[in-house]
Amino acid sequence: MVMNLFFLSLAIIFCGGLLSLVFWRQFALMKTIGVIGIGGGCLLGLIDAGTKLFRPGPYTAAFDYLNAFSLSFQIDALSAFFLVVIYAVCLLAAIYSYHYLDNPQKALRTAGNYFFFSLLTISMALVVTADNLIAFMLSWEIMSLSSFFLVVYDYEAEENRKAGYLYFVFSQVGAMFILAAFGLIYAHTGNFGFADAAALPETAKIIVFVLAFIGFGSKAGVFPFHVWLPHAHPAASSHISAVMSGVMIKTGIYGIIRMYVMLDWHTPLFGHFVLMAGIISGILGVVYALGQHDLKRLLAYHSVENIGIILIGLGLGMIGAAAGNPVMAVLGFAGGLLHVLNHAIFKSLLFMGAGMVVHKTGTRSIDLMGGLIKRMKITGTTFLIGSLAISGLPPLNGFVSEFLVYMGGFRGLALDKTSFAMCLLAIVSLAIIGGLALACFTKVVGVVFQGEPRSRVAENVDEKGLTMLVPMLVLAAACIVIGVFPTFFMTMALKAVASLGLGYGPIPLEPLIELTGNITRAALLVFAVFLLILALRTLLYRGKTVTRSGTWGCGFTRPTVKMQYTGSSYAASILEFFRPFAPLTENHPEIRGRFPEKSHYYSHVSDIAELHMVNVVVRPVLALFEKLRWLQHGDIHLYIGYILLAIVVLLFFV
Repeated sequence: MVMNLFFLSLAIIFCGGLLSLVFWRQFALMKTIGVIGIGGGCLLGLIDAGTKLFRPGPYTAAFDYLNAFSLSFQIDALSAFFLVVIYAVCLLAAIYSYHYLDNPQKALRTAGNYFFFSLLTISMALVVTADNLIAFMLSWEIMSLSSFFLVVYDYEAEENRKAGYLYFVFSQVGAMFILAAFGLIYAHTGNFGFADAAALPETAKIIVFVLAFIGFGSKAGVFPFHVWLPHAHPAASSHISAVMSGVMIKTGIYGIIRMYVMLDWHTPLFGHFVLMAGIISGILGVVYALGQHDLKRLLAYHSVENIGIILIGLGLGMIGAAAGNPVMAVLGFAGGLLHVLNHAIFKSLLFMGAGMVVHKTGTRSIDLMGGLIKRMKITGTTFLIGSLAISGLPPLNGFVSEFLVYMGGFRGLALDKTSFAMCLLAIVSLAIIGGLALACFTKVVGVVFQGEPRSRVAENVDEKGLTMLVPMLVLAAACIVIGVFPTFFMTMALKAVASLGLGYGPIPLEPLIELTGNITRAALLVFAVFLLILALRTLLYRGKTVTRSGTWGCGFTRPTVKMQYTGSSYAASILEFFRPFAPLTENHPEIRGRFPEKSHYYSHVSDIAELHMVNVVVRPVLALFEKLRWLQHGDIHLYIGYILLAIVVLLFFV
């Protein structure tokens, strides 16, 4: 069957981005065209992808490229599942952008933002549908380049330019690893299709999988290849941060799963490798998040954490497939894939909430905020829902997917010694990650939204901007709906798992449906108790005078906002425990004398991967580019000479 609606949706998205450039002088019209074009194309694509997910079939298309190669695309259930995630988040991000990008002085730059946003959306959709090596790499490079221009949107700031350069270096180094994996496949098969990769010898499969995992892991933000991520996400506009964190890094997860399916070798080696990478990423990601003072940087590190949770699920699924344990395999893969959807929802919500806060306060520093929920009730409430969801607490969506991963881990405790140890380690790690995530978001909600304003920027704020509020309300509602009624969304994940060809026959659906039914009943009971308490409170306070006064100052007669917990003091004891993996640098001059001068305190948690990876990867690459700078001298005659020389060299190989 053809993919006409799929390409029509991409064409509409592209027209929205292109026409924004054409009408950049009419600021409001330009934004309206961009939102309607990108949003309308995403809505059409979402409907089409949802239909294809529940009506699987051979949806294929192919085009000639340069009269030498074929660009082929195919939508199976796995592709359709990722398309649903991509289109849903990009649709809401496009709506959010209308009031977020509100500076007419940056009209041309805003138009460029919509154009590259449309290219990013299109390229992500093409990546998850590409059916041969050429189509995949072409789409992958468009995705990397378009997202680079979105990262450097505010290029005046040196910090943002450095973030862009760092992201570009890691994107291209990662692409080189993917290209090396594809090169090995081509060397053994002699064609660019995915289908013949299963015929590779076992040693070659191991090398290909490791190379591909490094390349895709770099895009996904897997430790230690995540170094670009906490720099790029804060630098980008908040709706782009939501897209990059919510869906773009998931293309790396898609690449890992697709490579596993292509190689068609169910060995526990792959499962152990992926599981360990997930455990390390999950724990260290949330530890580094705890030590951050920048709100968006903190959320960026939580992307590393949640990628770790997804990899734990996928690793358990691979171990289950290798052991011939279909229930464990299904629970692991379904939990990982459902967490792809859930993370896209609550992380996009959190970045949009952070965007509203940053937009209104003008700062990303957590310790300069405080008391914002009193003036930003919708933002504060939806951010709280997202915080509970990302912490894996019931009855919200993060709990459902993590619960499935837990169940997959418990199913593996009956396997051999090595797999038993790995599954036990996965269960313990998930518990640690959940506890640390709850501590981190207790810190964020407490310091940012509760208490009293810690600076003037947090005093007079509002949350005007309807198109920014609506996506947050939709995403918060999705967190609740999936948490309470997970059966439909679980079925979506199972459809994707069924397309992986794990060789265990029909998926046993009855126990899983019964499991989600129990989750629904428990969630409804929690909400019933909550509503009962709320009703009792309303009834008991009826007719009584409610007064408001300052927070009790623990005996101080004149408390000040400086007596509140800071983000640093709240997380200090936890960070001290993890100090060997998260070195803490403190700057606090000693207080001396009876009348000491004004002092200060500054702390910074160092990312050990960043400390070493910059020296190993970034600086050598930049040094190489610096040495090659002489090639770019502006002499057109020498440029023509380069072209002729390249043609002569190529003739020897043709």
